[in-house]
Amino acid sequence: MRIGVLTGGGDCPGLNAVIRAVVRKGVDVYGHEFVGFRDGWRGPLEGLTRPLGIADVRGILPRGGTILGSSRTNPFKIENGVERIKDNLAAQGVDALIAIGGEDTLGVATKLYELGVQVIGVPKTIDNDLGATDYTFGFDTAVNIAMEAIDRLHTTAESHHRTLVVEVMGRHAGWIALHAGLAGGANVILLPERQFDVEQVATYVEKRFQKQYAPIVVVAEGAHPLDGQMQLHNQELDAFGHVRLGGIGQWLAEQIEAKTGKEARTVVLGHIQRGGTPTAFDRVLATRLGLHAIDAVHEGDWGKMMAMQGTDIVRVPLAEATRELKTVPLERYAEAEVFFGS
Repeated sequence: MRIGVLTGGGDCPGLNAVIRAVVRKGVDVYGHEFVGFRDGWRGPLEGLTRPLGIADVRGILPRGGTILGSSRTNPFKIENGVERIKDNLAAQGVDALIAIGGEDTLGVATKLYELGVQVIGVPKTIDNDLGATDYTFGFDTAVNIAMEAIDRLHTTAESHHRTLVVEVMGRHAGWIALHAGLAGGANVILLPERQFDVEQVATYVEKRFQKQYAPIVVVAEGAHPLDGQMQLHNQELDAFGHVRLGGIGQWLAEQIEAKTGKEARTVVLGHIQRGGTPTAFDRVLATRLGLHAIDAVHEGDWGKMMAMQGTDIVRVPLAEATRELKTVPLERYAEAEVFFGS
């Protein structure tokens, strides 16, 4: 069997570990042949390929990013996109696809499966917001990077007696903010799942200063204040209809400084969270997902996504995994509030 592999959406620590696991087991155990499609769905859409044999995946386990490249291409927004993909798969002699990606990439895979393409999905996102799986690889690395940044920011905040606002990724799910904020000892954590009151944030900040300590505020890029306190100004959409997020950290720092009279600065971690070498947890999880994905391909169990449930890797329908975002339950957020302002 000749199998195509692609990585779509934002890059993520652990992508190369999946590719390596798929190819090594697929060749050594099952005798399959592989072709890499470059730059996400643009690859099969335009016939962009690269060799993908055992020699090509040697040494890539610790590497961040993806050797296949990525993009946010949506073939369903392009004229005759599905037909072009099917034609290119046939021209390349590709029997099946392994799509490694998040909500958008796997959403495309779900639709293609329904239209007759033999496809298997592997969940990838630092946001940890895919349904049907407890964890996605890349999340642990992003949290650790954010936590280490917060650790370093504590000392400079104390030295200058200022508030530091740390803006982290996560889009409309607050998993990175919650975990990094708790692990890094933040004084306030603001998530997209619940609107925040700027006045209450300022109260927490002042309470921290009263104890002769400097506050750290962690805010998810998708967090937003109570209605009427801020208007979103950036409405630019990508190919999947998403608004480009960012800027809440700077806005919040300005508000805190105005309300408390204490200097406030913003640190936007941005793409630092998704770059560089993956943690041990993400390397192992990505490898396990890749090994199970090639098993599913070999067995012809199409339309499934590999998922981590508990400590097990299981198969779930792609449609189930992409039906809705997995957001932070508010009761879990409430667990952290005991630390706010302390």
